[in-house]
This record gives sequence, structure tokens and C-alpha cells, in this order.
Amino acid sequence: MPKLVDHEERRTHIIDALLRSAASSGLHSVTMRSVAVEAGVSVRLVQYYFDTKEQLLLAAMTRLATRMGERVQRRVRAMGVGTDPGGIVEAVLLEAVPTDEESRAFHLIHTEYAVLSVTDPALAGQTFLAAPDEMEAFLATQLTAAQRAGTADPRLDARQEAVVLLAVSAGLGLSVLLGQRTADEATAVLRYHLGRVFPH
Repeated sequence: MPKLVDHEERRTHIIDALLRSAASSGLHSVTMRSVAVEAGVSVRLVQYYFDTKEQLLLAAMTRLATRMGERVQRRVRAMGVGTDPGGIVEAVLLEAVPTDEESRAFHLIHTEYAVLSVTDPALAGQTFLAAPDEMEAFLATQLTAAQRAGTADPRLDARQEAVVLLAVSAGLGLSVLLGQRTADEATAVLRYHLGRVFPH
């Protein structure tokens, strides 16, 4: 009896091949052929699941976002912060600091995608902005909860502070990728700022 094909597993295998290729040689150099070689499959099979390179890139960004969410959840559990808003905010933002191979690849590919989407109409648009917008709203909700609990500065505008925190963490993450500072130094800066947001 012929083996049934798990199409979702194959799609994921191809997407992960793109992510590995992009992490090692840059997103700009990725082609359908290079992904096929990395995945150990034919170009025709890659094209069966993804009509265009843009479709493959969008699927890869969705997978990256899912994996990042899983990492944040693991960090929250490891920190034992439960539902403490301040701890949750810290866990989210610390994931913006590349500390291992997976997080470095995530931030490198995410940054490259952002740059490409500025000049490539096929990659531009609301799809890329949806995740950051959702994260802003999530952090604003956590900050508001912390203010109500008396652990965050009540004078802060929660929405504006969420924007600032994400900008600071993204900038620190980029500085680590560029070798401007170490992951430990970036983490220390981030915690210094969080100490001002959550003084209690």
C-alpha cells in the first residue's frame, strides 16, 4: 500500500530549508533552486507547494513568527512569572536579543525581510506589519494591567510605551547582530529601561 503524503509536513520541510539557507547565506540570495537543494527535493516539488518565491517567503515569515511565539511562551514558563504583566513584558522583549543560533537566525531573516519589503511590491503590505501591530497591542494591554496592579509607572501612556519598548528591543537586537555590543550588554540595557517602567 503506497505511503500517504503528509503535505503539511512537506511544506514545513521546505520552509525550514529556506530558513536554514537564509540564515547561512542571506535572504537576498535565496532562490527556489537553492531551497530545493537545501531541502533535498526537486524544484518542481517546491513549486508544487509554493507558486512563487514571494509565497514561500511569506510562509517562512509566518513560521518564524510562530516559532518566536513558542520561544516566548517557553521563556515565560521558565521564568515562572505566571500572569505577572511585568514578567511577561520582559520575556517578550528579551526574545528580541539574539542569544543563540535560532534567535540570531530569526532576527537576521526578519531584518532582511523588512528591508526587502520596502523595495519589493510583492512582499510589501499589511501582512508584514500585522505581527508587530499585534505585539504592540499585546504589550500595551500588559502595561495597562501592570499599572492597575501598581507595578508600572502610572504616568506612562501604555500604548506609546509599548511602541518605545519594541523599538528599543529591536534596536538592541540589531546592535548585537552587527557586533556593536554583546547579548549580555543588550540584555542589561533592556533590563535597565524596564526597571524605569516597572519601578515596583
